[in-house]
Amino acid sequence: MHKENSMQRENGLQQKRVVVVGGSSGIGLAVAQQAASQGAKVVIVSRTAERVQKAVECIGGEAQGQAVDVSDEGAVATLFAKLGAFDHLVFTAGDSLHLRDLASTDLQQARRAFELRYWAALAAVKYGSPHIRKEGSIVLTTGIAGQRPQKGWVIAASVCGTIEALTRALAVELAPIRVNAVSPGVVRTNLWQNMSAPERERLYESVGNSLPVGRVGEASEIAQAYLFLMQEGFATGQTVVVDGGTVLV
Repeated sequence: MHKENSMQRENGLQQKRVVVVGGSSGIGLAVAQQAASQGAKVVIVSRTAERVQKAVECIGGEAQGQAVDVSDEGAVATLFAKLGAFDHLVFTAGDSLHLRDLASTDLQQARRAFELRYWAALAAVKYGSPHIRKEGSIVLTTGIAGQRPQKGWVIAASVCGTIEALTRALAVELAPIRVNAVSPGVVRTNLWQNMSAPERERLYESVGNSLPVGRVGEASEIAQAYLFLMQEGFATGQTVVVDGGTVLV
């Protein structure tokens, strides 16, 4: 019993330093808020200084922020050299989704999707992992497009499938650092900001009605999966799906 209680304390978030890349909004902000509420010292990393500052003020406490363009490898290297030691790295950065059929896909735009969602994640792990303390972890972000693609999701599915494979490879490469990923379904976040408000609501209603749970997800619900993976010391190389049952229907 004593050993079990000791492990629970060790894997908790109290006084742990958690770096959330993409933490100024959406799922990343929800992760940062929930981690801070459990006593973690949160560092928000995002591109826009104003949004970083707002997120830090929203979280309060000991939260800190860094405005960094994570698609710039040199800037990412400098960031982690400056931050020093920490416990958990969470990567949720992602731009608006551009879903269209292959014939009308702009390949330059598609490459940019990989720049942020794959290459920036890889850079964050490359330069961040040497600073992760013992019992620390990395949690990446993918999506159900990789498992259940729809028409027009060629690029989205490709990125998601790549992140899942990367998660497994990194879990082996970086052991004993644990590396996992969260795969959300459709969630109410600014990921859909390239759509008009009425279009977004129609999407949420349409998708929600098709799901076993009867609605789309909220960022706060998805965030709980990240906190679980940070604290679950026996999980690595896994992708946790939180999608309201999307892959079932």
